[in-house]
Order: sequence, then C-alpha cells, then structure tokens
Amino acid sequence: MSELSVVLEKQSFLEGPRWFGGRVFVSDFYTHRVLSLLPDGSDVRVEASVPAQPSGTGLLPDGRLLIASMRDQRILRREEDGTLAVHAELAGLTTSVLNDMAVDPQGRAWVGCFGFDLMGGAAMQPAVLMRVDPDGTAEIVAEDMLFPNGTVADGETVIVAESFGNRMTAFDVAADGSLTNRREWATFGPAPQTTDVGEALGSLAVVPDGIAEPDRDGAIWVADAGNKRAVRVLEGGEITDEISTGDDECFAVALGGEDGRTLFLACAPSFLEHERRHTRDARLLSTRVGVPLAL
Repeated sequence: MSELSVVLEKQSFLEGPRWFGGRVFVSDFYTHRVLSLLPDGSDVRVEASVPAQPSGTGLLPDGRLLIASMRDQRILRREEDGTLAVHAELAGLTTSVLNDMAVDPQGRAWVGCFGFDLMGGAAMQPAVLMRVDPDGTAEIVAEDMLFPNGTVADGETVIVAESFGNRMTAFDVAADGSLTNRREWATFGPAPQTTDVGEALGSLAVVPDGIAEPDRDGAIWVADAGNKRAVRVLEGGEITDEISTGDDECFAVALGGEDGRTLFLACAPSFLEHERRHTRDARLLSTRVGVPLAL
C-alpha cells in the first residue's frame, strides 16, 4: 500500500479536487462549500458557499472560478469581489442534477449530469454532456452517456469517465466547439445490460469516477469508486499502478503539488446521500506518485 497522508478530514462528502495556483480546491457536497487549502492541509479557506450543492470547478482564462451548482442546474461564476453570479442556466438541457466539470484553456466548460435520480433509487437512464461557452451560452454536445462524471479537456480533446459504462470516452473538439470522433479511450469491460444500479455496480471492473489531468506520459489517474482504490490508466485501458484507500471508497482524484507528483484522493465510506449528509467522516488524502503532472 502506498503511504497516504490525511490532508483534510471531518467533511461530509468531498468531490472534484483540483490543483489551482498552488492550492487544492475541493467541493464538500452537504456543507455546501467549495474549499481550498495548501497541500499540507493548512490555510483552509471557504472559496464559495453554494446552497444548491457544489460539484465540479474550473478556472476561466482570467482566473475567475466556475462552479457546477448541482441541484438548480446552474454554472456559477465567482467574481473578483467574491460574489457569485449565474454564468449559465442548464435546466433547459437536463432535469437531473449536475455532476463533474472541466474548463478548457479557451474557457469552455464541459459538464456532465446524473441522468436519473440516483439517490432516490430510480432506474438508470442515459445522460448528456453539455458545453458552456465563455459567454454563458450552452448546448448538449453528447448524448447516451452512462453517468458522465470526471472530465478533462485541453481544448482539442475531451475525455469523460462514464461511471456506469465501464469505460472512459474521448472526443475531438471541432473549431465550433462541437464534438467529433467519439471513441472509447479506455475500456475496462462490457457495459452493463441492466438499468438496476446495484446490479450494474456489481458487474463493473472499474467504476471510473473523478479523474486527474493527464500525467507527463499521457496516463490518467482514475478514482475507482467501487473498489476502494485509485488506478493509473493508459489509453486503451491498461492499469499500470494502483493505490488502495483502505476502508474508504475513492470518489475523485487530482494530480498536483509543487513538482506535480502529489496525488490527492477524495474518500468516504460510501456515496449515498442519506449516509453522508449528516456525517463528517469524508477525508482528502494525498500520496506521492512517480510520474508528474504534464506541463
């Protein structure tokens, strides 16, 4: 087992860790806060309070923070004075809660959603991936995705973890922002042939949840939310490294630190809202890895 350090503890449910400007940003679902801290866990700051529950975050080219506000299907923008403005309204594109998000160097946000009422026990349904342009206009850019979750976007390619699909899916980004050349970037096994969440989870070799920016070799660290671990994945699906998170599930990861070799892991005993909302046992962990973040 890799040596794990506790960076942050006593939170409700942490998601979407990001490495921005020498600090780790992370959303805590049920305290409705976006936090940031130094990599040793010190200097914890509340960057934003999001009553409708924060998830993915990203930075616009001018440094302003974007936040996926899950339950009201909005993308919020933090202005220079710290106030939050509505950057985009996505309720016309999806009725389900928003999920993770990535912002590319052009300032376009790529946003997933659940597609169905996961916490309410509904049957699985396909979901959409949406693009939000810097001016706040938005459109659906991909359909029939099985719980689009962790996302990375470099301006030319978008890679999305499909948590219930046993795969990570890649697209090329056209000049107009549309997505082309849809393909399986990594395949871990066949997609489930059921709409029952419990049955689906039991059939998945990897439950790809949050994912990190690619490392120098093009590999991506992936939170495997069904197997209490994070894995380093090459294009095609080969797993080169594995980090166990002990008794907790791992729901999201980020690669960062001063030298790009620190992996941050968002962990909790489970993902179910009724188990996590009133508890404070989620933690952000860290460990050292061999290949640094790509520059």
